[in-house]
Amino acid sequence: MHFVIVTGLSGAGKSQAAKCLEDLGYFCVDNLPPSLIPKFAELCRVSQNLRSVAVVLDIRGEEMFGDLLGNLRALERDHIPHRVVFLDASDAVLVRRYSETRRKHPLSDRGRVSDSIAAEREELKPIRDAADVIIDTSSLTLSALKEKLAHAVSGIAEERMMSASVVAFGFKYGVPLDADLIFDVRFLPNPNYVPELQPLTGDDPAVIAFLDKSPEVIAFKRRLQEFLDFLVPQFLREGKSHLTIGIGCTGGRHRSVYMANDIARHLQQQRIKAFVERRDAQR
Repeated sequence: MHFVIVTGLSGAGKSQAAKCLEDLGYFCVDNLPPSLIPKFAELCRVSQNLRSVAVVLDIRGEEMFGDLLGNLRALERDHIPHRVVFLDASDAVLVRRYSETRRKHPLSDRGRVSDSIAAEREELKPIRDAADVIIDTSSLTLSALKEKLAHAVSGIAEERMMSASVVAFGFKYGVPLDADLIFDVRFLPNPNYVPELQPLTGDDPAVIAFLDKSPEVIAFKRRLQEFLDFLVPQFLREGKSHLTIGIGCTGGRHRSVYMANDIARHLQQQRIKAFVERRDAQR
């Protein structure tokens, strides 16, 4: 059985995530009281018809949010495979979304929208820290969100199977909020300074050939692969099922994409389901 719990900040896209999961074949339940999660999961497990189930939770009605962490521990005690997906977004994006929709924030009694977001972020911090997957929706289209969700919830029923998202990004556009690890590759030779390479990306053969010639690139790839070979088993031992790795260069078009592709290939060789997101490659 695939059992997914989706939560996160108000305005970060939980309703859209539910629609995406429904498109992926999940039976979705919105705003189930957390105290009912263990019983509901057990009912789904014995059902012949409900094999992929998603529960969407938010902070509406704080008394209903309850002891979510305690109920997650109950799922572990009952050996019910599950994954917790936490949706996040930058404060500026959340404020803009509330301004555009003119909706009231669930914690509007805390003051301005920015104050409500800060209060909710603080209250949900323990849940965010316990989440298996954190998805930053600040710049995601609906199709990109669906793709990230499909990757994030894959392999739930496979014991000790890790999946990984490798995000190529540009530091000039901000660091991904959902990254577990961030590597800065701005020290590598920059194809942007080669006129014929400037309009290309790290996916193009000419850029790949340019970077493959650099001794610094070859040495860095080897050391980074060795580091990940050491680190991934440690994450697995601690029970982490999904890893988000950020690879940043200046603009997110050349070096970060090239390195993200290389890391994903290496992880796939280690039987890890790796997915590359080229966040800023088309900016």
